Amino acid sequence: MFSTMQDVPLTVARILVHGSTVHGRSTVTTWDGTGPVVRTYAEVGARAARLAHALRDELGVAGDDRVATLMWNNAEHLEAYLAVPSMGAVLHTLNLRLPAHQLSFIVNHAADRVIVADGSLLPLLAAVLPQLNPTLQHIVVNGEGDRSVLAGFAGTVHDYEELIEGRPAEYPWQTDIDERQAAALCYTSGTTGDPKGVLYSHRSVYLHCLQVIAADSFGLTARDTALPVVPMFHVNAWGIPHTAFMSGANLLMPDRFLQPKPLAAMIDRIKPTVSAAVPTIWSGLLDELDAGDYDTSALRMVVIGGSACPPALMKAFQDRHGISVVHAWGMTETSPLGTFALPPGGLTTEQEWPYRLTQGLFPASVEARLAGPSGEFMPHDGAAAGELEVRGPWIAGAYYGGAGNDPERPDDKFSEDGWLRTGDVGTITADGYLTLTDRAKDVIKSGGEWISSVELENALMAHPEVAEAAVVAVPDEKWGERPLATVVLRPGAVAGLPELRAFLAERVASWQLPERWSIVPAVPKTSVGKFDKKVIRASYAADELEVTVLGK
Repeated sequence: MFSTMQDVPLTVARILVHGSTVHGRSTVTTWDGTGPVVRTYAEVGARAARLAHALRDELGVAGDDRVATLMWNNAEHLEAYLAVPSMGAVLHTLNLRLPAHQLSFIVNHAADRVIVADGSLLPLLAAVLPQLNPTLQHIVVNGEGDRSVLAGFAGTVHDYEELIEGRPAEYPWQTDIDERQAAALCYTSGTTGDPKGVLYSHRSVYLHCLQVIAADSFGLTARDTALPVVPMFHVNAWGIPHTAFMSGANLLMPDRFLQPKPLAAMIDRIKPTVSAAVPTIWSGLLDELDAGDYDTSALRMVVIGGSACPPALMKAFQDRHGISVVHAWGMTETSPLGTFALPPGGLTTEQEWPYRLTQGLFPASVEARLAGPSGEFMPHDGAAAGELEVRGPWIAGAYYGGAGNDPERPDDKFSEDGWLRTGDVGTITADGYLTLTDRAKDVIKSGGEWISSVELENALMAHPEVAEAAVVAVPDEKWGERPLATVVLRPGAVAGLPELRAFLAERVASWQLPERWSIVPAVPKTSVGKFDKKVIRASYAADELEVTVLGK
């Protein structure tokens, strides 16, 4: 027996129409370096229609053609975000921090027909043009930039504003297409091997928005202003742009101004209520807020993902600025929201902290299990650890054009019964809270025991003179592997390595203490701001680090 409910497709076009009409007075504010440039959602909807007309009528975009964006977080990027999937094509966000060879790989792999690029990023685009396939026929340039660097491009170069000028402000949006069709394409950061494409459906984007809106998540409403510092090229900016248009929350877009001082100025002047970024962003911002005179009273919540946030950083924001820092966990393959770390009700502030330090609670739509080293599934008791596997309506089941799409060549990122193998190692409590102890590739296997590099890093970064710390496994003749601690000291720091080791000894078991230590000017990072531990391991193997041995 079937229900009597209407079968209405869940599409990005419905989000666009709703946001530009019901929430037409909400605003997207782009920071241009000196101040705000404001545009209403109604204006964004009209400009998105003009862009769609231009893409279809002038550039010939049709069907499931891929339209790529190489852009900062700004209003024009939002227009493309909404217009491209809503006209039935596929939006492909390009990670501007990828090396040139990987950037050219994903443009060719996706067979992009059009790239919309910010003028300031044209030198980056020009560097990859010689490696691109002839499928790329058009480049649309938004804003000022030296267009002469595109002189070797065999296709056509257009100006964004000139392209959309004079075109109709309404478009026959594809609200009733099959919700399982592709809406957006995002590639993993490719830390090992080539990047892999994750193809989001209209349905997955829509359902993910509903979860981001939920009170046990970001809880965005029309009374909020969201500041997505997380790039729009990285997993759809964690779903914030689409969700803001659905809920009517205002958007504050930082464009290229992602340094602590301009971010602090935006928070002080525009008064966002919610923000999201990786921990490295918030570490620098905390120093700026501590040093300056900024009003942060409107900012009710900062969401941190990408990697675990040091508890010392969370408590510093709470105690010194009244800002609640909330953990979330996810990845490109999970759209990305997998967990959100709001504690249960009825607890004191101190009782809440153990929950806040986890990666968070799984929502109803995300199922999780832990696979042990021999393939057995571990109990959810908060103690037994295993590799996290997940499934759900916004979780990838294969990679675009890759082995995972071919049943004859299954991808080892997916189990035989279709669950995503995340590569994260952790525990899950009986009431559904996830704690990640490490990446499977980063856990330190010492003498038959596992040492969590994340636990050591968080403990080290609790020292007031440590700005950053990254711990990796290095070969050891006796134990197989032992931890190497690389530490970035704050300016003016006087703490020596023996003091740091003694500080760490008070917080972890003695057998976990690193013998090898190195002071470094900066921790290398991936294109999405995570610690790039393979670079540290390679530097150690090449004898490029100045290593001090303590307590061996």
